[in-house]
Amino acid sequence: MNMLKSLLRGSAVGLIAVGGAHAADLPVKAKAVEYVKICSLYGAGFYYMPGTDTCIKFGGYVRADTTVGAGDYSFRQGAPQGANNRLTNYWFSRARMDFTVDTRTATEYGVVRTYADMVFTWTTGTYTGSNPSAYTGDGIGGGTLGLYHAFIQFAGFTFGRTVSIFDAPWQSYPAGGPDTIPGGSNNVTGVNQVAYTADFGQGITGSVALQDATVQSQSNLWNLSGATAANMIQGVYGNNDWGGTRAPDVIGAVRVDQAWGLAQFSVAAHDLHAAYYGATEPTGHPGDKWGWAVQGSLSIKNVPTGPGDSINLQAVYTDGASRYNFQSLFPQTFFMYSGTGLAGAYQSLGIAGIADGVFVSGSGIETVKTWGFRGGYTHNWNPNWASAIYGGYGAVQYGFGGKVAICANAIALLALTGACNPDFNFAVIGVNTVWTPVKNLAFTADVNWSHLDQKYSGTFTSPGVASIAKPAAVYEAKDQNSVSMLLRAQRNF
Repeated sequence: MNMLKSLLRGSAVGLIAVGGAHAADLPVKAKAVEYVKICSLYGAGFYYMPGTDTCIKFGGYVRADTTVGAGDYSFRQGAPQGANNRLTNYWFSRARMDFTVDTRTATEYGVVRTYADMVFTWTTGTYTGSNPSAYTGDGIGGGTLGLYHAFIQFAGFTFGRTVSIFDAPWQSYPAGGPDTIPGGSNNVTGVNQVAYTADFGQGITGSVALQDATVQSQSNLWNLSGATAANMIQGVYGNNDWGGTRAPDVIGAVRVDQAWGLAQFSVAAHDLHAAYYGATEPTGHPGDKWGWAVQGSLSIKNVPTGPGDSINLQAVYTDGASRYNFQSLFPQTFFMYSGTGLAGAYQSLGIAGIADGVFVSGSGIETVKTWGFRGGYTHNWNPNWASAIYGGYGAVQYGFGGKVAICANAIALLALTGACNPDFNFAVIGVNTVWTPVKNLAFTADVNWSHLDQKYSGTFTSPGVASIAKPAAVYEAKDQNSVSMLLRAQRNF
């Protein structure tokens, strides 16, 4: 009997032990899955980041471009495009992915926003001269990374990189078109700044900004005493003599947004701070001079020609701040060759140089003045087809002292005959059609004509430009033209 009791007690203890072991092996109850929730506060595409009250949106596009007649959808200028010979590329292509990240958080101070826009690009390159090793494009399997926008917005302030408050909302594309339309500023690839915007209600806002001037806003600041024949024949009139950046550009803008469209008035102040007359400090330097620019922009929506049709217009004047007209994507010096009918001339040539200011050793800075306008009209034939016409015009005008010095160099170094005047005008006109077969997928065909109206006449005697196979010879000074076409496929997401 005692043996039976012992056996039962042992069995019970064993069952309890086994039961305890099984209980320990049971899985712990999992936490509830936190699903991503839609954030409807800031429009379509935003989601709450799990575990936070911050909303995030991803976007961008994939684009494939083919350009016929000129590289990078501009006009045929510079090396080697402007040579207009067997070194010139008439076929150009680009593949790009743009990726944007937008975050927003509601706070007691208003919405805190961060935004970044990154582009990954593979671009057809060019050859310098006829040397295949001098290829300047992206390599096989390579490409480039660009940062267009990266900013924080808080309580009306913007800190970081984005478009300038001076710019019109359409940048330099009033109805599409190339990257080289004059007639106003363009910082579509972003500029570093600190800005503040005040909202006065009824669609009226006012903004001020301190903007980095080192890349987007500076044209040339030439010491004309350093001119050489090799540079002048390419539109470079002297040594580019910028000193260090001493002050940012100061920008102000007032804007009115209404159902009919918008109107904007912008001003900018731009410091011209040169280095030295010569290579060392004892040679001295000119004093600083402030340039300025003023711009007006107007957009009219839903014009009577059809729903969604629009007209965009702007005009600008600059004095010592030329890139607010001949904008950041416009070449600041260039040359264009073509044929000639002038007896004794090898070919014809147009040269152009843009500057904020010029000086000679021992003198002060003389500012360069420019003016321009651009505009575009877009018509929607139906929800799937739209066409546009656009154009731009810009003029560069040197002061009396600058013209005297440049022309003295042109006669001495290039044996210029005929009229000497470094002023020039530049015009662009074009048309495009966009087919959108489905939402967020568009196919574009865009054709434009560019014209350089230069003010030289007679002939130049060139020392030759070896990089583009141009020999030392006599060239006719002549206006030049360029035609290019863009074919684009783009998918937004």
